Amino acid sequence: MNLNTRLFEIAVMLGALLMLATPLRAQGVSGDVIKIGIMNDQNGPYADNCGPGAVAAAKLAVSDFGGAVNGKKIELVVADDQNKPDIGVAVALRWLDNEGVDAIVGCSASSIALGVQDIMKARKKPYMLAGTAGSFFTNDKCSPMTTQWMVDTYAQPKATVKALLSQGVDTWFFLTVDYAFGKGWQADATNFIKAGGGKVVGSVLHPLNSSDFSSFLLTAQASGARAIALANSGSDFGNAIKQAQEFGLSQKQLLVPLGLMISQTHGIGLRDLQNVRLTTPFYWDMTPETRAFAKRFTEASGGQILNEAKSATYSAITHYLKAVAATGTDDGEAVMRQMKNTPINDFEMKDISIRADGQVMRPLYVARIKTPPESKYAFDYYEITGTIAPEDAWRPASESACDLLKSQ
Repeated sequence: MNLNTRLFEIAVMLGALLMLATPLRAQGVSGDVIKIGIMNDQNGPYADNCGPGAVAAAKLAVSDFGGAVNGKKIELVVADDQNKPDIGVAVALRWLDNEGVDAIVGCSASSIALGVQDIMKARKKPYMLAGTAGSFFTNDKCSPMTTQWMVDTYAQPKATVKALLSQGVDTWFFLTVDYAFGKGWQADATNFIKAGGGKVVGSVLHPLNSSDFSSFLLTAQASGARAIALANSGSDFGNAIKQAQEFGLSQKQLLVPLGLMISQTHGIGLRDLQNVRLTTPFYWDMTPETRAFAKRFTEASGGQILNEAKSATYSAITHYLKAVAATGTDDGEAVMRQMKNTPINDFEMKDISIRADGQVMRPLYVARIKTPPESKYAFDYYEITGTIAPEDAWRPASESACDLLKSQ
């Protein structure tokens, strides 16, 4: 072999190594557009959690990014999953296989998100959960393409249960929505109750989008439990709370929401929710920066309150776009690596990391819902009474069944 041939072979080898080492910018942006799908319940019982408000938050994120990344246009597409897994899965397949969608921000029921997650993993596309609360997404069903941005059924009830047990509230009854989200919430909360020396004396399952909770509430009342835990959300939670007040349950038993968002507080009102304790990942009225963004959001959304899921939608999209800009590509795996290697910094989170299992390691806040006389201005609903550090809020890596954590 002569010298020139050997040098040529070395050059080829070096070129191949460089291609392997720097695949991100070489791949560019497919279709010359960065397309993000927003999937949630747009008109049903969970529409107030995310719905059109999440779309408004997504539009703000795109606008704040200038509408483009490295000269490539950012485009949003929106789908109403109607709380039906077959519809959510069909939309995801169409988006990814036919319409060039690069990432999805989901605020779907856990049963829908599980199916969509499998598709996103197979297609190697980022899936950002900004309202879906099943804790299994960062535990036994974790995926390298999924990130959890808001809160889950492990972290949110953890602080609430521990606080109430310390006050002697030791018997519990669950009123739970009958699908994966509610059952997961009940299972996680039950573990905390038992670990703290409490007892679950009973539970009932109710269908999604129920209007009549009378029989369920009477069963809860008859149980004699000191706490009635509401493992539901959206309009189901609102209807249950209002009917529980009509039955006088709150005068004898403590109503404990496990998944309350501030938009639900707004809809139900302080009269029925005053002095309820909860855990939340975000409150709009905490800093000048959160207040300024909340004002912008309310104006852009036609008067909506900025809740936890809508703020998470903005954060997820902004961090995703930063990763696309940094890598120069919309390749899902490359973008996901960048997202996990870069701290989150925006109006609500500062230097927050994403763990290998996809969990956004943000702090949580303990809050008390104010009484009507205490509320002095629009959306002045919470008193923040404590902060829970990320390492105390989220499932410890040592307790996780996620292979992504075990492989580190």
